[in-house]
Amino acid sequence: MALMPKRVKHRKNQRGRIKGNATRGNRVVFGEFGLQSMEGGWVSAATIEAGRIAATQYIRGEGRLYVRVFPHKSITSIPLETRMGKGKGEPEYWAAVVRPGTILYELGGVTEGAAKICFARLAHKMPVRVRMVKRHG
Repeated sequence: MALMPKRVKHRKNQRGRIKGNATRGNRVVFGEFGLQSMEGGWVSAATIEAGRIAATQYIRGEGRLYVRVFPHKSITSIPLETRMGKGKGEPEYWAAVVRPGTILYELGGVTEGAAKICFARLAHKMPVRVRMVKRHG
């Protein structure tokens, strides 16, 4: 099942806008290689889950996958062909707000070649441009 918060203070929130680069969660910490976003956007819970499944199917028990983002933002929408007014729609899905530089996934215990292939599979599923980065230090 897709990720979502257990409880939230407010069920509906405003769209907001993504300014600047990520200052937190922007370096590889848990694994050896990371998948870093190069642009801002929303990554839905379903997309995060699809990426997780694709990565775990590829690495097949060798190595470890770390998911570094969590969908805290509720995205609402009103039904199609609905007249104006009658308020804001109901929450449709949950999304993670991603800034440029945010690490989305990390891989540990695999070779660089395997990580490159695995992240290439994930990159196709992501709604933002991504690149592979290595751990420093």
